[in-house]
Formats: sequence, C-alpha cells, structure tokens
Amino acid sequence: MAQNLTRKILASHLAKPSEMKAGEEIYLKVDQTLTHDINAVMTYLAFEAVGIDRVRTECSVSHLDHNLLYLDHKTPDDHIYLQSVAKKYGVYVSRPGNGICHAVQVARFGAPGKLSMGGDSHTPHGGAIGMLCIGVGGMDVATAMTGVPMRLKMPEIIRVNLTGELKPGCNAKEVILEMLRRVTVKGGLGKVFEYVGPGVETLEVSARATIANMGAEMGATTSIFPADEQVRKFMKAQEREDEYVQMLPDEGCSYDGEMEINLSELEPLIACPHQPDNVTTIREVEKKKVQQVMIGSCTNASYRDIAKAALVLKGRHVHEDVSCTCAISSKQIYKQLMRDGYVEMLMDAGVRLLELACGPCCAIGQSPATNGVAVRTTNRNFKGRAGNPTAQVYLVSPESAAATAVTGTFTTAQELMGEEVKILAQVREPESYPVDDSMIIPPLPPEEAAKVEIVRGPNIKPLPIPDAPEQYLKAKISLKTVDNITTDDITPASAEFSSMRSNIPLMSQYCYHRYDPDFAARAKELGKSIIIGGENYGQGSSREHAAINPMYLGVKVVIAKSIARIHKGNLVNHGIIPMIFENPEDYDKLELMDELEIEHLRDQLKTRKVTIQDKTRNISFQAKVELSDSELEVILCGGQLRYLKEQLAKMEG
Repeated sequence: MAQNLTRKILASHLAKPSEMKAGEEIYLKVDQTLTHDINAVMTYLAFEAVGIDRVRTECSVSHLDHNLLYLDHKTPDDHIYLQSVAKKYGVYVSRPGNGICHAVQVARFGAPGKLSMGGDSHTPHGGAIGMLCIGVGGMDVATAMTGVPMRLKMPEIIRVNLTGELKPGCNAKEVILEMLRRVTVKGGLGKVFEYVGPGVETLEVSARATIANMGAEMGATTSIFPADEQVRKFMKAQEREDEYVQMLPDEGCSYDGEMEINLSELEPLIACPHQPDNVTTIREVEKKKVQQVMIGSCTNASYRDIAKAALVLKGRHVHEDVSCTCAISSKQIYKQLMRDGYVEMLMDAGVRLLELACGPCCAIGQSPATNGVAVRTTNRNFKGRAGNPTAQVYLVSPESAAATAVTGTFTTAQELMGEEVKILAQVREPESYPVDDSMIIPPLPPEEAAKVEIVRGPNIKPLPIPDAPEQYLKAKISLKTVDNITTDDITPASAEFSSMRSNIPLMSQYCYHRYDPDFAARAKELGKSIIIGGENYGQGSSREHAAINPMYLGVKVVIAKSIARIHKGNLVNHGIIPMIFENPEDYDKLELMDELEIEHLRDQLKTRKVTIQDKTRNISFQAKVELSDSELEVILCGGQLRYLKEQLAKMEG
C-alpha cells in the first residue's frame, strides 16, 4: 500500500504493532535525542535517577548553546555538570561556541529516515532533511535515552503542496508566516505537515529548515520535507554523503488533509505583536519607528540567510536610531561567511555580531527598550518573550530585517534595493562547508566513563518528584488565566531566570512572575491548588519547568478549554492532571480562590470524565480527561519517573 513519508518513518520505528490510526497512541523506538543547556539539567537528573549506566539510543547530544551569558556562577556550573554527566553516560557534547543545537544537530548528526526527539519545541528543524523530529519535554527525552519506547498520539498528516518559486527579496520565512496566517497558533495540534510538490525542489535545506522549525508555532507535532537531491547536496557539503538515503512519499499515497501554496504569489510578510499568527504584509502594516533589529536564531541564521542580509546592507548603514545585532547559527557557517566577505559587510554596515547562541530569542541579552519596537528573524513574539513585557516584537525574514535596519521602519528588500534586489536570488548554500568537529566532545568508552565523577554546583538541586493523586481532592483556584498562555508566561525567559532552572525551589518563586506576581506565594500558602486555563494553555517552548514549578508549588490539576501538546505531556510527566472543560462556558463561572471539590478522583479519572463541585458558588461542572491508557497510568503512578522505573524493572526482569 502506498505510504506518505511520515507514515513510512513512523512504521519503521514502531515498537509495538499498530494500524497507526489518527488519534490512537503508538510506541516508537527513538534513534537520536538532543537537549540544550537551560532545560537539560532536569533531563539528566531524571536519567541519573533511573539508575542505568549508559544511554541506549544510537546518538544523544547535549548542546550548550542557549545561555552563554554568564551572569554569575549558576550557568557555568550547569555547563560543567552537563559535560561531566555526558561523559558518564555516553552522550556527545557540543561545546559553547559550536553553534545553535538545531543547526549543529542537522549538520553533524542528522540523517534521512531517522527519528529524533528533542527537549526543545523547535526540534522539527530536522524535518528539512527527511528526518522525523519531534519536540518533547525533558522527561520524555530521559525516557527515550533509557531505550523505553516513546508514546505518541498518532497525528493526522497534512499534505502541503508547494508550487512556483520564491521571488527575490522573499524568504522561506514568508512560507511559514503564510501557513500561520491560515492555520493559526493552535491549528496544527495533532498534525504533521508534509511538504511536497514542485516548489519543494526549489528550496535548499536551509530554507526547508526555516519552515519545519517554525511549524512548532502552529502547535504541530512536526513538519517534514522529502530527502531528495537538495538533501543529498547538503549531506555531501557536510562530508556525510555516505549517510544520505533517499526518502520520498510513494506515488498515489493518501493524506488526512491538503493545502496548497504558490511560492510565486508570496510577498514579504510580518507577524505583529503578540502572536506569530498575527500576520499581514509589510506593505500593509502600520509604519512605526523601530528601535531594535535582530538577525539570527535557529529559524533564520543559515549561510544563505545571513549572506542575503549582508547584501541588503552592503554599501549602506544601520539607521542611527536602530540597534542591529546578528547571531549566526554555527561556527561552521560563521567561518564560511567570513571567507566569503559577508561578515565584513555586516560590520561595515554597523551590525553588532553576537555569540553563536540562541541568546536574544529567549531573552538572554538584547532586550528591547521600554515600549521599544523590535524587528526580529526569530520564531516567537509572545509578550515578554524578548525580556521586556512592554516591547512590541515583530517577526520578519532576514532580507526584510536588514532593510528595516537601514530605514528605521518596516521595509522590504525590494523597497530598499529596487532592481538590485535580483542579486539576492543568486545566493546559494556552499558546495562544501568547513568541517571541524573539534568543539564536539564524543562519548567516552564504557570502562573510562565508569570512572567519571559527576560535578554538581551548589545551584543544582534534586528533581522534585510528585505524589500520586488521592481519591479526594479539595483545593482552591490559585490562578485563572486567559487564552494562549505561553510557557514564557509560566516560566519567564531571560539570562537571570534561565540560570535558575536547575534549582526548582528558587525558580518556582518566579512562576507566573510577569503574568501574576502574587501567584507563587499564593499557591505555596494554599498548599494544594488548581489552575483554570483558557484556549491553547501552555503554548510555545517545550520547557518542562512550566509544569515542574507549579507542581512544586502544589498545583494538582489544570482545567482548561484546550492545552498545547508538549505542555500537556509535561503536565502528565510531572503529576499534574490535565483536564478539559466539557462545556467551555463553565470557564466563565469560576473565579480566583473558589474552592473546588472532587470526590473519588482516581476512580473518576478512569472513566475519562470528572465531576467537580464549586463549593464557593454551589455549582458543579464536568471536565474531560483526554489521556491515553498509558498516560493515565503515569498520572495514577505519580509521574513519569516513577512509571519509567516500573517499566524498566519489567523489561529487565
């Protein structure tokens, strides 16, 4: 039977037989995992607690790439811990300065047909080379590293047929912004977007990576492109052509839905504050004075992206009122850009070059000014995401960002360059990249690894373990949120806050700090509490701290209109019961500090429907428990770590 590419890869990684019906749970053998520094400490603490002596994946990589701004001892201590724990358990380490995790993983480790799970929501970046790459929480990565099959709800697979070719001055960023405009930030939930058609052949791997990477903003499980001639060229340029395998959908295969985008019809787009799907054309957007431009991030910092931005800036200069910075995605790409003169073009134009790191994308440096308008090539523009809740962040392509830096207001490359814009179409990825893996520390042999002592700084505290739910729960509502609450709202981003993530007792004090500064103290005083959420609760970053911190503060249940995929998984993993209002109108009846009561909780969970009494208002309502059998087992067991130990004991016994 003809299969699409997604089903082919899933079928080849099934750990248990399955018909792979959309919505049903499947179990998968994971080939590769990736972690990054500001989330990884919790992952490796969990792996340590499991008690096995070595990872059981083909390849696991620990990337030190997010927080390289050492404000005090905490982050360097984390990096030392992560290097030592990697040596102990057989994990590769990509050292600070080697590059952003997604770019490095795809360039130096990724291969078509592999299945990867990463502790970062933008792990789908690897879909650019025909891999199936899924962003998950850190506990899920720890599970994958033990060799226990990963559970996944079988997604719907949507065919996105690309035709035509992008015009000069347009970028793959336009493709994904157009997708977001059509699909919205929650429209991809439970879906994989598989890109096919003649337009795909015109997109190099770097362009495909932009689209696959930002598929996370639609809430998609992942996105994927075929492994075709463009991928072979990329692998050859990386001196890894021997790992190339052609991966294409079968002719005549079926999909669960279809979309079509004509690349030739796209024009430069812009995502306006404060959601990535708030998209319009730059031509139509209200012109504003721009204070900051940032070019880079995992989404748009490839060789071709930076080279085109440099050509827009060539012979011009950054506006005197604009602070313009650039963060290139990897050492490899930086070296090639220097050789070809593009770094000099940027510097001559007044662009400030940053570390090879995620940095400003997650508010680690380069925060906008008070009420500042920031234009970025990053993937998210949530309120406060850039480090300043008063800022207005707009998302554009590198070409548009460079033009905007010159004029001081929203501008396209076409508007700035006129006919000269055609030169941008001539830029291509290199036929060979400078390959130097000296910044990657390979795993030690088992006999040497056994002698390694793990180094823990004073900021690294034990991973909190939740209790199993009791039969009877009486708890007050400690927080009622609006729609589209992000994990940035729950666990704020910044260099300071990111450095706290290995210390849950400290980090939890800042839970919901920007959204409701009184939440942490209120929840702690209550002892047990319940959070009420709106639509798309927990969208955005995969950071599991957005589940661990509320759990540590005593939150037992989240009842929302809908919950984002990765965050829902993190809630389950860390023992918080996710529930969905059966009648969304019941949300309006509840208020902060209402006392809720649930009788026979454990028994009701098994029926997938729970009746909840609001003792304050003398009303009752029902919530759905949209959990699989195994997810329910995890909840009843008291979280994924306890459940994982039980599963490993069965496997070993």
